[in-house]
Amino acid sequence: MKLLDVLDHTNTIEKSSFYKILNNLIEAGESEEIEEILNNSRQIKEIDHMNINKVFMHVRNQFKHHIQLELASNLSQLDILIDILIRDGNVIMKDRWFHDLYMKELDLLKESSENMTGLIDSESKEIDEHRRRDYLIYRACIKTAYTNDELNNQDKKVTSDEFSLLQTLSEELELSNEEVRLINFSVVPINPLKQEFIIKRLKDLGIIFYHKKDYCVYIPDEMVKILREIRGRSIADKYLRRILKSLKGPELNLACKRHNINQRSGLEEKVKIIINQGISLKSLLKQGVHKEGTKLNDRKKTINRIMEDLGIPSKGTTIDDKLALIVDHFNTVERDETIGISMDGYELLCKDIDDSLPHINDYLRKEFQFEDKSVLNGLFLANHNIKPREILDLLSTDDLRSFCESRSISFRGDEVQNILDSYTDTESIYIENYVHIGNRDLNALKTNNINITTPEIGIKYEEVTKLLFKELGFNVNDELRAEINSKKDKIDILIQTGNEEVIIVECKTAKSTKYNKFSACSRQIKSYQKNAEMNGFRVIKTLLVAPDFTPDFIEDCDLDIELNLSLITSETLYNIWNGFKHAPQQVFPMNLLMRDALISDQKILKALKIK
Repeated sequence: MKLLDVLDHTNTIEKSSFYKILNNLIEAGESEEIEEILNNSRQIKEIDHMNINKVFMHVRNQFKHHIQLELASNLSQLDILIDILIRDGNVIMKDRWFHDLYMKELDLLKESSENMTGLIDSESKEIDEHRRRDYLIYRACIKTAYTNDELNNQDKKVTSDEFSLLQTLSEELELSNEEVRLINFSVVPINPLKQEFIIKRLKDLGIIFYHKKDYCVYIPDEMVKILREIRGRSIADKYLRRILKSLKGPELNLACKRHNINQRSGLEEKVKIIINQGISLKSLLKQGVHKEGTKLNDRKKTINRIMEDLGIPSKGTTIDDKLALIVDHFNTVERDETIGISMDGYELLCKDIDDSLPHINDYLRKEFQFEDKSVLNGLFLANHNIKPREILDLLSTDDLRSFCESRSISFRGDEVQNILDSYTDTESIYIENYVHIGNRDLNALKTNNINITTPEIGIKYEEVTKLLFKELGFNVNDELRAEINSKKDKIDILIQTGNEEVIIVECKTAKSTKYNKFSACSRQIKSYQKNAEMNGFRVIKTLLVAPDFTPDFIEDCDLDIELNLSLITSETLYNIWNGFKHAPQQVFPMNLLMRDALISDQKILKALKIK
């Protein structure tokens, strides 16, 4: 869930800790942008959630530093909790289930740490001598950092400065998060915390929101991203899985050998262990998958091949440039709220998987550590940030092939893409990607299984805009539009409101996302209006739909007294359409589009009494 949605879902008391932290961060620094957002409000709680979200994005880096300081003073305890919070699917959890996961993690950590200590101290051949040396160096440093306070008759602890040095050391030794944690645990003891204390602690830090009414812990997507960065994970595990599955067998084995993972395990098991160990993408692709002594150009070629297999243009001069492109690609995919197919298609896909591969439900429960028994449900998975592609990425090659055969889907080429294509409802998928179409964002469209060329964008934007107005109940009259249009004046969309009354709708796409050509646009719409009036129709309203508008454009529109023009962004129209589906009204009140120069979806949804 986005921070904005979590704020909407929780009450003032449940948000109080987060508000307190934001206020402290605002007071600690001076920002004209934040002052403008606050608009003389003394407290963050006095402004709306949209602006609170904007403030948070301005102080994001300071918030991250605030969490890092806390992590440094809670070396082992907090990092265990963070690792649970950042796992795929854990954005919503019951408080009791969260504590159960924490206790299971402690038990597993204790057992694994004892095993690792035994392997290190017994000089087992299961660990490479070079790697054993790395472990011993790190363990010696953590022991010194933890116990040196005793010399000054102080409590044993790892200070923030020592923690920073240990982080740098672990990165240089290329230790995974799990290796670091196991060694830390063998030196720094962890006492189990009670459920109430954990919830309060994380809530006071501003990391989670706790909704008492349904006993649920909510972790906003923006918070998960920050916590992942702190833990050295540049992308979500679900995307790392996709990268690992694109590796060749010998490359994956090299990564396993480097981190003491059994190379004789199956592909799925090796991928799972690498993900669970928290091995960084940077470490993996810069060193982990290459033999010692591999030349720089050969390493680049390997990474280029991986990028091409993932559908990412193999650009970038240096390896770091290429890694940055991979990270940017998957972070862009993650920010996209669309799911690649329609929700109806997702629901049907889940139902068919459950019918054809009944064991997958329990597999997903275990993989994502869900408490619910029945999880193969499109809405449930989407609410937990699990998209259709990510479900299919989890299936083994045999399961994918079996599913394709049971549903008569071709398994030639890319089986995953073939399955997604077969569950794509074209009309619904275009609506869900309406904002991307308006923005001419071809990369985002391609990611969501829409292949469209630049010349087709404008026509498709008009078609989807027309569809949205139709579903809102407006009488979009294409026949009348064809009669009125001339060679010079071609109206995009004509809505008939009465026998001789019409609304003219003009559509504009813009790659820059902000439309700024008011004079040209107003002349065009005035010409359309004059032509309609010459044909005996009274134009009661004109609407301009575009991705966004510059402040000057909005002001010019507000001052124009001839057009009776209102502006509506792609996102606003989509939100109105989506919200009206849950409105008590059977007919959309047309007068809601007649008032302001810039139409607000929040005002309209509030008027429709949609929370």
